[in-house]
Amino acid sequence: MTEGNKKEIYDCSAGTLLYHHWEDPHYNVKPDIFTRGLHIEITEEWFEKFQLSKNKIEGSLNIKNPAIKVLMYKIFKETKLNDDFPDLSVHQLLLSLFNQLSNQKSNSEKKPVWVKQIDEILHERFTEKLSLIDLSKILDIHPMHLSRDFQKYFQCNLGEYLRKLRVEKSLKILTHFESLSEVALECGFSDQSHFIRCFKENIGITPLKYRKILGSSFI
Repeated sequence: MTEGNKKEIYDCSAGTLLYHHWEDPHYNVKPDIFTRGLHIEITEEWFEKFQLSKNKIEGSLNIKNPAIKVLMYKIFKETKLNDDFPDLSVHQLLLSLFNQLSNQKSNSEKKPVWVKQIDEILHERFTEKLSLIDLSKILDIHPMHLSRDFQKYFQCNLGEYLRKLRVEKSLKILTHFESLSEVALECGFSDQSHFIRCFKENIGITPLKYRKILGSSFI
């Protein structure tokens, strides 16, 4: 689908995550084919209840951070589980999401050039076997500097960020392949067991259970 506002138009392919400030009007145009998505509208009362400023993050954002995207997938999962704690879990995840989004916004105002460069490289080459030395040479910075400051700007280490990118990719294609081995290979995991372990660490359930949720949620 296509979504836009006064300033930008977004081509929303699978896995796109958009944030719109409450005062930022927007619209969407759906194609004739079947589409599905998760829409969360947060009330002013919610911000007041948890003592958050609704104006801290302004405008519209196309969020590419895999850590924030994984949190949204976890929120979706929680809305589909039949247990006694969906509200508690969703509120906790939303608070984590806004915390990361706020950190990302504040860091973006003072981050060095290499931060954007490495983010682009990792998004393009996350299925490859990358090394700290190779990345340091590409960015022309010392490996120790890269290792130390990556955590500062991304709130996780390089390995964790790459695993989140791979898990995020798997969530987009989970229903496209029958075999989990094929999904693992497509996303850059060394084998199926490694994929399942990383997926469960990030999402909280196995890929097969999540695929069942996806298959039953939009019938």
